[in-house]
Amino acid sequence: MSQTTNFYSLDPNVILATAEKNGFIPTGELIQLNSYENRVFEIKLENRNSIIAKYYRPGRWSKQTILDEHEFTQELLKESIEVSAPLILKNNSSLDVVDDINYAFFEKIRGRMVQELTPPHFKKLGRWLARLHNVGALKEAPSRGFLGPSSDHKWAQLEKMLPTVSPEVSHRYEDAALRIFEELDERLQDFDYLRLHGDLHRGNILEDSNSDFCMVDFDDMINGPAVQDFWMLMPSSDLKDSPEFETLIAAYSELREFPYEQLELIPLLRGYRIITYAMWIMNRWSDPSFPRLFPDYGSYSYWAEETENLEKIIYQL
Repeated sequence: MSQTTNFYSLDPNVILATAEKNGFIPTGELIQLNSYENRVFEIKLENRNSIIAKYYRPGRWSKQTILDEHEFTQELLKESIEVSAPLILKNNSSLDVVDDINYAFFEKIRGRMVQELTPPHFKKLGRWLARLHNVGALKEAPSRGFLGPSSDHKWAQLEKMLPTVSPEVSHRYEDAALRIFEELDERLQDFDYLRLHGDLHRGNILEDSNSDFCMVDFDDMINGPAVQDFWMLMPSSDLKDSPEFETLIAAYSELREFPYEQLELIPLLRGYRIITYAMWIMNRWSDPSFPRLFPDYGSYSYWAEETENLEKIIYQL
């Protein structure tokens, strides 16, 4: 069997064997957790605890790329910054391989997803982000990507995707996507990069019974401008006179200077995410789960909405 086939139909016995290999005693009970990109399971243990096992999608990341992520989260944890970091396994690494699939184990974080971010949340998030960026600025993650169309090699993927866009809107979509890529490539040259979470939205924030946060899923960690870790937290794309944004920035500024000059990037980063999300679905279409998860992908209504969203961003520039 190929590694891709093994990944799509990961054998429960293989999962339990990797836990036992690393000194855990599982009960045999597995719970598959939501993850589009990887295969993630909660493994129940005889001591009544649980561990989280993540099996990385073959071909997406190299071993060193994953280790860059792990090293960053472990650095953050050493600074008492609340993140989910991998455990060290029996091979003295945070990463091992089974059936040509990289995997890692994590402690289970007990908490719930924040349903609505309140002013006290934004204050905590601002301080947390400043601490993360202070560590992130100490060095680069050399095997990780650098945010931007050229750095991420997204121009070639855009060229590949354009023929799949509905013909009724294909020229409009192409014009808007090319404008966003060109503007973002040009403007990113003016800003310093640091290691970021990269995908910091409400779904990656867990809150425990003491109202403390823990950030999870650094899978999209990237080198980029600091503002990338801000804009997905905001309830609105319009940050003018936003009390939530003012609270977030004020708390961040207690520990690190906020780069106000990067605010001009936010509309472009929103557009970039819209485009790369469509690319991601295209690149994963052979995964049996994706046609079920995204049944409208490729339809006229899908591309018409995508085009309108990109054009709205262009009008803001």
